[in-house]
Amino acid sequence: MLEISAPAPDFTMPQHEGADVTLSALRGQKVVLYFYPRDDTPGCTKEAIAFSEHLQAFADAGAIVYGVSKDTVAKHGKFSAKHNLTVPLLSDEHTTVCEDYGVWKEKNMYGKTYFGIERTTVLIDAAGNVAQVWPKVKVPGHAEAVLEAVQAL
Repeated sequence: MLEISAPAPDFTMPQHEGADVTLSALRGQKVVLYFYPRDDTPGCTKEAIAFSEHLQAFADAGAIVYGVSKDTVAKHGKFSAKHNLTVPLLSDEHTTVCEDYGVWKEKNMYGKTYFGIERTTVLIDAAGNVAQVWPKVKVPGHAEAVLEAVQAL
């Protein structure tokens, strides 16, 4: 699990719009990473739409927001286009970043055990340190709660 005030693990991941994103290159800005299980599922779609709707408010508060899942860049592109998303989506196909951030977890559904992404949001301050972590996120009202934390930071 990530420790508050500890440096956030650096990464470089491809963005669905083409350019790679490197965390250390974003110093000076607050960064919100919301990790979600899969593109185009009901909860993930609602979460992506909520962050998209508040993207300008995050920018006004000096933060950039990224959605992260292990889906491919191509799948992210289709998901974004289908739902008119404005939040950039990052692809962690090999789950390296998910493991570094402690969100790649063993799950259990209908008696079957498997590994997947636990819906989690991480707020990183302008110095590159973990400011807040929301584990096991429930989608309704979550984007608004993260925005309040960004504004207070």
